[in-house]
Amino acid sequence: MKELDLKINNLFGGKVVRKDLTNKIKGNASVPTYVLEYLLGQYCATDDEDTINEGVETVKNIITQHFVHRDEAQIIKSTIKEKGSHRIIDKVSVKLNDRLDRYEANFANLGLNKVPINSNFITTHPKLLSEGVWSIITMSYQPIEGKDAVPWGIDQLKPIQISSVDINEFKEIRKKFNKTEWLDLLMQTLGLNPDEFTNRSKLLQIARLIPFTENNYNLIELGPKGTGKSHIFSELSPHGILISGGEVSKAKLFVNNGNGEIGLVGYWDVVALDEFAGKSKRSDLGLVDIMKNYMANKSFSRGTHVMQAEASIVMVGNTDHSVAHMLKHTDLFDALPKDYYDTAYLDRIHAYLPGWETKKLRNEMFSTDFGFIVDFLAEVLKSLRKEDYSKSYQKYFDLSTTITTRDKTSIEKTFSGLVKVIYPHGEFTEAEAKELFDFAIECRKRVKDQLRKMDETFNDEQVDFEYTNKVGKKFEVETLEVLEYGDPKLNIEPASKRNIETDLVIPEIGAKSHMEGFNKSIRDNQTNISYKELFGEYMKGATEFIVRDPYIRLPYQLRNFMELCRLICESKQEDEEVKIHLVTFNNEDFIENAKLAFTEMIDSLSNSGVELSYEFSESQHDRSIEMNNGWKIILGRGLDIWQKTNGRYDIAEYAQEKRLCKEFEVTVVRK
Repeated sequence: MKELDLKINNLFGGKVVRKDLTNKIKGNASVPTYVLEYLLGQYCATDDEDTINEGVETVKNIITQHFVHRDEAQIIKSTIKEKGSHRIIDKVSVKLNDRLDRYEANFANLGLNKVPINSNFITTHPKLLSEGVWSIITMSYQPIEGKDAVPWGIDQLKPIQISSVDINEFKEIRKKFNKTEWLDLLMQTLGLNPDEFTNRSKLLQIARLIPFTENNYNLIELGPKGTGKSHIFSELSPHGILISGGEVSKAKLFVNNGNGEIGLVGYWDVVALDEFAGKSKRSDLGLVDIMKNYMANKSFSRGTHVMQAEASIVMVGNTDHSVAHMLKHTDLFDALPKDYYDTAYLDRIHAYLPGWETKKLRNEMFSTDFGFIVDFLAEVLKSLRKEDYSKSYQKYFDLSTTITTRDKTSIEKTFSGLVKVIYPHGEFTEAEAKELFDFAIECRKRVKDQLRKMDETFNDEQVDFEYTNKVGKKFEVETLEVLEYGDPKLNIEPASKRNIETDLVIPEIGAKSHMEGFNKSIRDNQTNISYKELFGEYMKGATEFIVRDPYIRLPYQLRNFMELCRLICESKQEDEEVKIHLVTFNNEDFIENAKLAFTEMIDSLSNSGVELSYEFSESQHDRSIEMNNGWKIILGRGLDIWQKTNGRYDIAEYAQEKRLCKEFEVTVVRK
C-alpha cells in the first residue's frame, strides 16, 4: 500500500474505502455510487485485505438479495407476498393524496405506486416529497378488501446516507495533510488517479464540488462528450439531483401553482441540468425568466408570495465546435438553446468551467486507491455550506476597483467554495491563495469575455480582471484558451504573438542581434506550444549545441530529444555541419535501452550532417540548451514539458502544438 493510502486509513479510519471495489460490485445495477459506497462503508472501510474481501462478498449478497432490478420486480413482489415482509433497496418518492388524506409512496424500480406511507417518515425525511431518495425499506404484504385498500405496507424506511459528521474533527485532521496530499485524496475520492492529472486538471475536477458546498452557486461546464461532466452530480452525493435539460419545467424546478408543491430547488442542495446545450432544443421562455430572478436573487414567486431557496444551479452540456472555431467565429456559449442564449441570463453565471480541457476518461485514469466514502464527503460539504470564506482572500490581495459587483461576487463565491473543499480549516499561504484566486477570476472572466462579444453594451465600462498584493505588485489574469488562440472579436492576440520582435536578425557569432531574451511562464493544460514556437528562432546560426537534461531515458523522453534534434536539423543551413552533445543521467534500469536508442540516433542524424555525442553525469541537474551563437535556453522542466498523450494514434503524439503542457518556465538569455 502506498504511503498516502496508509496515512488516509490511519487518520480517517472507517470513513474511507478502496475505490476499485465499487466497480467490482456494481455490475449492471443502476445504483448510484453513493449508495454502493454507503454499503461498502459498513463492511469494507478498512485496509485489512481479508476484511475487505469478506465485506465485498457481503455487499454483493445485499445487492443481489435486496436491490430491486426493474426486470426482477415481479420476483421481488412475490418474495414480499410469500414471506410477509422483505427488505429492499429502491428509490422512493412520495406525494400527498389530498382526496384520501394520506401520503403515498412510489417505487422507481419495483413499479409500485400509491403505497400508503406513515406521515412520520415524511416529517423525518422531507426530501421524499421531491424526485425521490434511495432508501432501505422493509416492505410488507397483507391482502385487504376495499375500493382504496392497498395490500402493500412500509414498515421501516431509512435513506441511504450518513446522518452526521464531526466537522471540527474533520478540519483538525485536514491540517495533517499538505496541499498535494489533500488534492490527491480528493481526486481518489472522485474515483480518479491523481498521477494522471496535472495540478490545473485536478482543480478543474475538484471545482465541480463547489456547488455542493456553496449556497446559490451558478456553474456551467461545456465541452466534448465523454469527459465525465455530469457523473459527479448523479453519482456522488445524495444532496444533488441530475435531470435532463429537456425535462425541466417551472412546476418541476420551482413551484406548481396548481397544487402549491415546491419544486426541486426547495429540496436539493444542487440541481444539475444535463444535456443543457443544443441549439435546436425547445425551451420555455417563462422558465428562463424565473431562473434569471432565482440565480440573481435566490428567490422565486409562488402566486403573490416570494419564496427563498439555497439550491445551486449547474448546467452541463456538449459543445458543437472546437474552441479555436468558437473564439474566432462565434463565442463559447454558442451551443446553448435560443432562449438561454441571453446575456441577462448568462451574466448570472458565477463560473464557466472549460470542459474542453478535461481529458476523455481512460482506464488508467481511474483510481484503485483509497478515498472518502463519497457520502461522508457529501455530508462534510453540506455542513460547510453554513460557512463563508468569500472575503478571506483580502488578507493577501485587493481586487481591481474596475471589477463590477456581479463580477466580484462571482469571483468571491468561487474562491470561497475552493477554500472549503481544499482548505476547510481556513489556513492557506499567499501562494496557495493566489492559485485559487487566479482560477476563480479566470472562471468569471470566461463568462464576461463572451458577454462582451454578444452584447456591445458590456464594453461601455472597462473592467480589468486584475488584482494587487499588499506590497502593490499587480497581477493580470487571462483565460487559458485566449492565451492559446487569442480572440479576434476582442482584438486579443495569442500569447505566442505578443511582444515578439518582427525584425529578427540571426547574427554572426559575436555580432549584435535585434532579438531580445525573454522569460515565459506556460500554464498547465496550455496548448499551441512547440519547441519551434518557444525558441526555434534563437537556434539559427548555431553549429554547436550542449543539451543538459538529467531525464532522457523513457520512451517519451527519448522522443522529445529526437524532436529537438529534428528542429536543429531544420534550423541549420543544408550544407552546414552541426554538433549536438547531450549531458544526461541514467541508472541500471534504463541505461542499456538508452544506449541502444542513442546509437540509433547517432546513425540516423549523421546522414543529415549532425554529429551526436552523449555522456552520463551523476552530478547533472541543470536543464538548458547552450549554443555557440550567443544564446542560452534555460528550461525549468527540461525537454519534458508535455503531458502524456492518449495513445499511439492520438494526433498529439505527432504534433507538439496539440499536446497539453505541464506548467513550466523557459528563459532565453545572452551568454
